[in-house]
Amino acid sequence: MKVIHQWSEIPEFGDESEEARFWESHELSGRLMAASVHEADSRESTTITLRFDPRMLSRIKRIARARFLNYQSMMKQWLAERLEDEMRRL
Repeated sequence: MKVIHQWSEIPEFGDESEEARFWESHELSGRLMAASVHEADSRESTTITLRFDPRMLSRIKRIARARFLNYQSMMKQWLAERLEDEMRRL
């Protein structure tokens, strides 16, 4: 079984049967699964506004729905993963 360590390793699927075949031989890493679970954060957060192309936002929401995630939480996770990568490069 191939372990998925980053969301970017999951391809776009043409249909549900293609996705089902993919998941027969792949699984999410424990770290990625744990990071996907929303936990209440006692720290203060800041609200920001981002403008997206409607098509891009639609694609993001579709990916999140397929993963049973809130799209905003998924986007925060993507940013956190990328930030980790960028910090390692410094």
